[in-house]
Amino acid sequence: MASLEELAPGLAKSRRNHLQRLMRTWAPLADISFADLLLYVPSGGQAHSPTSYAIAGQIRPTTARSVHRHNLEGAVFTTEQRPLVDVAYREGRITDGGRIGHADQPRIRTLTVPVNCHGEVVAVMAREFDPDAQRNPGELELSYFKLFRRLATMIAEGEYPFPVDDIETEESPRVGDGLMLLDASGRVRLISPNAASALHRIGLHSEVEGRRLVEIGLEQRAIRAAFASRLPQTEEIQHGDRGTVVLRCLPLIGKGELTGALVLMRDISELRRRDRLLMSKDATIAEIHHRVKNNLQTVSSLLRLQGRRATAAEARDAIEESVRRIRAIAIVHEILSRDAHSDVPFVEIVRSLVRMVEEGLTGPDRPVEFKVTGDAGELAAEVATPLAVVLNECLQNVMDHAYPEPPGGHVLIELDNDGDRVQVRVVDDGVGVAPDFDVERADGLGIAIIRNLVGADLRGSITMSRGPGGSPRPGTVVEVSIPLLGAVAQQDGARPR
Repeated sequence: MASLEELAPGLAKSRRNHLQRLMRTWAPLADISFADLLLYVPSGGQAHSPTSYAIAGQIRPTTARSVHRHNLEGAVFTTEQRPLVDVAYREGRITDGGRIGHADQPRIRTLTVPVNCHGEVVAVMAREFDPDAQRNPGELELSYFKLFRRLATMIAEGEYPFPVDDIETEESPRVGDGLMLLDASGRVRLISPNAASALHRIGLHSEVEGRRLVEIGLEQRAIRAAFASRLPQTEEIQHGDRGTVVLRCLPLIGKGELTGALVLMRDISELRRRDRLLMSKDATIAEIHHRVKNNLQTVSSLLRLQGRRATAAEARDAIEESVRRIRAIAIVHEILSRDAHSDVPFVEIVRSLVRMVEEGLTGPDRPVEFKVTGDAGELAAEVATPLAVVLNECLQNVMDHAYPEPPGGHVLIELDNDGDRVQVRVVDDGVGVAPDFDVERADGLGIAIIRNLVGADLRGSITMSRGPGGSPRPGTVVEVSIPLLGAVAQQDGARPR
């Protein structure tokens, strides 16, 4: 889909920004006009005398059926095909009553509005609808359309869109959520049924029309600010413990004078209640991880006390290795306790494991340097936990076997995530494994733990081979490859998560 810059390459940046602001904030206009809105920009010939127009934007209403079955963005029409668009562009006036036709659907009616930016018409906004498909308008619909004409006049006079980056969010109210029309004094002259219902749901049952919102007990800081600044204002109002509403106030300006305001209102009490529940749930999950971490640290402390009482060196070493394995798992839960998300940045776990090894196994008599490169991304806890234990075992093996004489060396840990698999490489410059070493046949406890976790739990693969260095220290390269969670689920015949 072509961008605005591609469709209108000669348009100045300030003009493009003006049109982009219009398209970011024109949803209420489509809703109150009960029609599709399309933005036409000149695309053929000179800007002052175009021979065709391209559609740079399109929005459908939420209050009526769309007249266009297909997206027309990027489509180009000649001036003969869109004569009223051409009239609005050349003469700078709103034109109503014309009909246009499409080969694949009935003829439709259009209203064209020149888009004025700093005294110059730079585009045309067209309201397009099928009059045969619309029901007879009632009093509310007629009021909405009069409001649309006021906003259309603001567009033609260069007063709309407002000169601020006022971006709507998913929580921003739409016309269907609730609408109020205020006069220049801030009194309500029109309120939609949905707006009245929203006020009732938060406990405000007073008559609204003819009164200011503050008179019925609703804060109106956003309205005062909008009237004072002549710029849109949005405010979220917590009405005691009864509920929460969000107000979006758009000032209405005619011939340079403030004539009133359009207020869109949405009851978001249920959304905020769910947010509070989610925050409570997240806090609970984080607390659980924190307690698991503390329990694991307690177990580590108990094992260390037991190790100090052991008389055999082999028993003390075995207990100390168990302590480091438990601490590796505790590191994962520590990171999870900071954020309740189920995924954790694995590089933080790796750095914590490296610090643990440096603090416990290196020193002046064993000057081993570690370096971490790359990034494995965020991993699910059920992947990160066993992978952390695997990496801990790899580092433990390096410290136990790679550097007998002389004791120092360098260890490189490389991380990578290509979207399908996580790769972890541990490369040392030690004495290396035997030429005939086979990780599948090795019977050491550490190797058995690695093999079981990688193969059974993570459904991955592991290789251990001699490095590229020369004798007597060729080094060892350990490569672990783990499929991401979706790939593991597919291997099990399950639906990816």
